[in-house]
Amino acid sequence: MLNPITNGNGHSANGNEQHVNGNGFANGNGYAKEMVATKTAEKLAIESAVRTILDNVGEDSERDGLVGTPDRIARMYDEVLGGYHVDPVKLVNGALFDVDYSEMVLVRDIEYFSMCEHHMLPFYGRAHVAYLPTDQVIGLSKIPRLVEMFARRLQVQERMTHQIAEMLDDILAPRGVAVAVEGQHMCSMMRGVKKEHPVMFTSAFLGEFKEERELRKEFLSLVR
Repeated sequence: MLNPITNGNGHSANGNEQHVNGNGFANGNGYAKEMVATKTAEKLAIESAVRTILDNVGEDSERDGLVGTPDRIARMYDEVLGGYHVDPVKLVNGALFDVDYSEMVLVRDIEYFSMCEHHMLPFYGRAHVAYLPTDQVIGLSKIPRLVEMFARRLQVQERMTHQIAEMLDDILAPRGVAVAVEGQHMCSMMRGVKKEHPVMFTSAFLGEFKEERELRKEFLSLVR
């Protein structure tokens, strides 16, 4: 069953149906000031860390071109790592529909951008997501939003692929789920082996897709 965001202790929102974000603060109005104060503290901490990095790589964090960089990076992280604060219940928003359809539903070529947790460099590419409905289908826009929710975190591609599959399985309880993700990783393009165009391919199969080889072959032929 799909659950709302909970805090690190696993406690969900209270009886007022407030959802708890990744920092443990509920989204209700009574917590607004506390959340603003916390976000401000987080932003200031990121800005301070960025200044420390700039000064220690040989730059001057106070020069004209860099004086606003800590603020810009703090705001950037709020955007590109915003997936931690997305409530999956609100994301789906009841967009499940009773439809008499049993064949594969495939949404392919979903663009995503993520951040590698090992070096905090970007990786990006396309995700392809399919499922075999039981008695419900999910609104078309919700699958790209699920991909984005997991992409906008510090990630490894393998885990992200499984998270997308498991979340869709949790939401729909379909007969099967298939996810394939292609990714280009800046950590291998800018550093390390420094290869210009390596592409990583990962997949996750649940239910009938895992059990039936012909279904997997059909899915992979469609996404390629």
